[in-house]
Order: sequence, then C-alpha cells, then structure tokens
Amino acid sequence: MTRLMRTYLLAFACLCLVLVTGLAADENRTVVDSRGVAVQLPSEISRVVTISDGLVEGVMTVLGVQDKLVGVGSSCLQSNFNYTYPTVSGGNFTYADGMNPVLYLNPWISDLPLIADEGVNFEALAGLKPDVVIMRIGDCTFWTVDVKDENVKKSIDTIESLGIPLVVLYGPNCYDSPDIFRISDEIRIIGQVFAKEEKAEKMAEYLQAQVDLIKERTQNVTDEDKPTVLIFGLSPSARKQGGAGVVFGTDTIESYLIEDLVHARNAYQDKGYFKVLSAEQVLALNPEVIVLATAAGYHPPRELYEAPYYQNLQELDAVKNRRVLAMPWTPCNCAKRQEYPIDVMVIAKAAYPDRFKDIDLGQWLLDFYQNVYGVNLETAKKLRSAQWMDWAAEDATT
Repeated sequence: MTRLMRTYLLAFACLCLVLVTGLAADENRTVVDSRGVAVQLPSEISRVVTISDGLVEGVMTVLGVQDKLVGVGSSCLQSNFNYTYPTVSGGNFTYADGMNPVLYLNPWISDLPLIADEGVNFEALAGLKPDVVIMRIGDCTFWTVDVKDENVKKSIDTIESLGIPLVVLYGPNCYDSPDIFRISDEIRIIGQVFAKEEKAEKMAEYLQAQVDLIKERTQNVTDEDKPTVLIFGLSPSARKQGGAGVVFGTDTIESYLIEDLVHARNAYQDKGYFKVLSAEQVLALNPEVIVLATAAGYHPPRELYEAPYYQNLQELDAVKNRRVLAMPWTPCNCAKRQEYPIDVMVIAKAAYPDRFKDIDLGQWLLDFYQNVYGVNLETAKKLRSAQWMDWAAEDATT
C-alpha cells in the first residue's frame, strides 16, 4: 500500500468517526431544569407526561406540541365546573362550563390517563412509556414552597429510578422571595425541551410586557395614596371551620402582585398562604378594595354581596362602595400560570380605576388570549367565558 493510499484511508476513517460522533451527539441533548440538574433528553420526543395544573400544558399548546401529551397529573385540567350560589332574596345565580383554557383549546385532554392526583401513580406513569416527564413543584399535586420536601424528593427519586428523563420546574412560590417572572424561566425551559426556544421566548416576553405596563403606571404612587387591597378567597371549607374566607400574607406571590407590581398595599400584613380569617378579623382589616380569588371554587362579587352567609360582611368599605372584583376562574389555584397578567390587571383596575380607565378590560382580555394562544376572536371570546370573565365585557367601566 502506497503512502498516498494510507493517507486517503486515514482521512476516510477520520471522516467516518466525525460522522458517527455527530450522529451520537444528535441522539441526545441536554436541558438544565429549575433544580440546576442537566437532564439528558432524546432528540425526538413524541410521548410526554406532565404533572402540572396547566402551565406546562398551556406552554406546550402555544409551542404547538400539545399532541405529544399521553398522560397528565391534574384532575382540574380535565374538568368542567359549575357553581350555584343562593341569594338573600331566595333565588340563585349559576356559573356553568368553567374550565382551564388549556382544556377548552384541547378538549381531548379530558380523555388522557390521569397519573397523579393525590400522589403519583408510578406504575401507571411507567406504563405510558414517556420520553420525558415534566413535573412542576408548587402546583396542587406537589403543593409546597419547600423544594426539599420529603414527598417531592421521593417522587423525583422514584421517577428517575424508572429510567425516565425528568424535567423539574419550580413555580414562583418556591423561592425565598416571590417573583412572578420566574414563570418566564419555566417557559424557557419548556421551550428548550421541545427545541422551540424562539417561540417560548416570545411568549415569556409578551407576558412580562403586560405586567410592565401596570408597574410603570403605578410606580410613582405615594405611600399615602396606596389603597389597601385584600385578595380574599370565599372558601366553603373555611366557612366549615368557622371562618369567613382565606387570605394571603406578605410572604406570598399574591402579596407580591399587590405590592411589587400594582404598588398598592396588602391589607393583610401577616404571613401565610390561605390563612383562614373570621368575619370579625376581616371586618377589622376593612380593606378599601377586595379582589376575589379562586378558593375551593369560583367566587364572583355577587356571592359576597348577595349570599346569605356573607351578610355579616356588608359593613366592609369595599362592599359598601362596590369595590369588589373577581380574578378569572383558575381551577387548582396553587401556583400562578401563564394567565397571571390577567390577575395583575384585575388588581390594578380595582385599586386604581382612574389610572386604568382607558383600558377596556373586556377587550384587553380578548387581545390577551389572541396574542398568547394565537387564536381568532371567536375563540378568544370562548376562552373569556371559560374563565368566567364576561362580566368585564358587560361592564366596561369597571
């Protein structure tokens, strides 16, 4: 064999090695999740199981990869809700067909296997043979602010022991200092999982821009002009305990929305999530503004105004002055999701009606749904109805 032939053969062998190495590299890629763990993922992902109340599935819908879902971990994601409330006049008012926007956009999700509700069914999860599991800590299945929680650790260890790639996300309530923009980090990680980084970044930036507008309009409000705002959950379970409802302390993401984003004052200046207060305690707080949150059900202002079991709160300034608004229906409201700008806008409209007078909330919502989910106007109206926010269109001056 001549020297020239040996040179050609050596060059050919090197080229083959490069090609083989390149193919091997393409078989897997790495995503760093909220834990800081580098997770090895297959290059082609076709089967995904989520343990999330809608954030992951909603982002997947925006990215156009929701058809890869083969199992979910939240019954709230699959349910259609209806509520009826009594009035002091003896009648009732009813809210029907409330649901997570993700379910309205993807009704087939209701038929997917439910692998987690009160705990994870690891056998069912393994049987689905997922290419990846995406788990969100802080949602209702893993409702904790402690990412080192023993149940969380055991669940992570069990899934990883099955040999299934696991991407873990931390909701915004899982950090020492609540920060709603942590959701942007989650969105970016999901984008990396599906190699849709550009779309994910666009979504994150749009959501932040909606909140930045609110921050800019209220940042110069002086302390003496800041109204007291109470995010109040009219939870029936709280009433069973002898309370009037639940509130959110200064260490919660809800307080962060009020004080850091809207620049108002949280009327409840103690700590704690879903703290049960008696009617006497709520009357003592006497907030200027009340914003009703999802709390073991949907709760509209009419319930606070008209339900017989809330007539003992009619002396509240917010009730007498009709300064009560409701956040959108958010089933499994343990952690904020991609609709968080709606919550912030509702608080802002309630706290500073004059500063946001030019924003028609009903129309703003339609624009929001169209921009986030890429849907047409008719679908945006259906999403607004699914979150029971049509009152915003009926009363544009609110």
